[in-house]
Amino acid sequence: MPVQKINIELFLQLSESIPIADVRSPSEFIFGHIPGAINIPLFDDKEREAVGIKYKKEGRLPAIIEGLKHSGPALMNKLEQGLKSADYGKLLVHCWRGGMRSEAMAWLFSLGDLEVGVLEGGYKSYRRYVTEILSEKRKMIILGGMTGSSKTHILRTLRSSGQQVLDLEQLANHKGSAFGSLGQLLQPTTEQFSNSLYNEFVKLSSDLPLWVEDESRNIGSVFMPDSFYQNMQGTPLIILVMDLKMRLPRLLEEYSSYPREALKESVSKINKRLGGDKTKDAILAIERGDFAKAIEIVLYYYDKAYLFGLKKKDSKNIIYVNTDTDDIESNAAKVLEASRKIIW
Repeated sequence: MPVQKINIELFLQLSESIPIADVRSPSEFIFGHIPGAINIPLFDDKEREAVGIKYKKEGRLPAIIEGLKHSGPALMNKLEQGLKSADYGKLLVHCWRGGMRSEAMAWLFSLGDLEVGVLEGGYKSYRRYVTEILSEKRKMIILGGMTGSSKTHILRTLRSSGQQVLDLEQLANHKGSAFGSLGQLLQPTTEQFSNSLYNEFVKLSSDLPLWVEDESRNIGSVFMPDSFYQNMQGTPLIILVMDLKMRLPRLLEEYSSYPREALKESVSKINKRLGGDKTKDAILAIERGDFAKAIEIVLYYYDKAYLFGLKKKDSKNIIYVNTDTDDIESNAAKVLEASRKIIW
């Protein structure tokens, strides 16, 4: 069967109905890949290194021979994987630059009568495309508020009512504070986060505003793409203003269920910013089961830091919404009503 070279736009359109085989090494795939792709590596990590060294020192042909030495015995297994992964006899393939690895695997898959499309420029062209798309300016509404204001829950309520929402914390597997990793899956790499962000971003209409939670540049160990983050800074910001006493019960319910050692470790992460005495008091409160006291101590730091950050933002872009309830649906209705005052 013939092998077709495909540009990135068409490749991604076709991927909605045709599976993608990423033939790079496992470590390359883990570091970042097209969401939904299947890893069928031509070489494992050690084999890839050996072939790369041979290519740099001796050139293309010796590298091909070195590659065959490693991959030859396993070709049958790779072909079987390709046949199982294909849909209606079709498969999309890419490597890093769209060179030898994807060409070799495309040839192999074509021997199994598969119709194969190879991505021109490989994964590298995909990454350029992702960066370009995430640089586009969109109408955004940023939802802010102090820790414990249930911003994430409010955004999910807005989404269920038909609003366009990007859940950055869900994509990052982190809640955005020193306690943000508790109860979460392992965080993706920054590169994979941006791939997943792109995957959600392109599904949303550019004609309608996009709701995003107010975040710092990093969410745990993950960093937002620079251009996307900069676009967030110049958009309208709705701040939900809620008293500490109103925020405390929900935080108490959420965090008191975690192991005390995990909570103490999280407090220790902000030791320098919280201060030695405050850190000690919070840890002692956790040890004796006084979670409310510990949360109050930590919230003092987070509230102060958030208010300081607000001073750096353009006040003309900020709308404050006061609330005397922690009811999520009620507060979602209030911020939605406030958003109608925004003039685009």
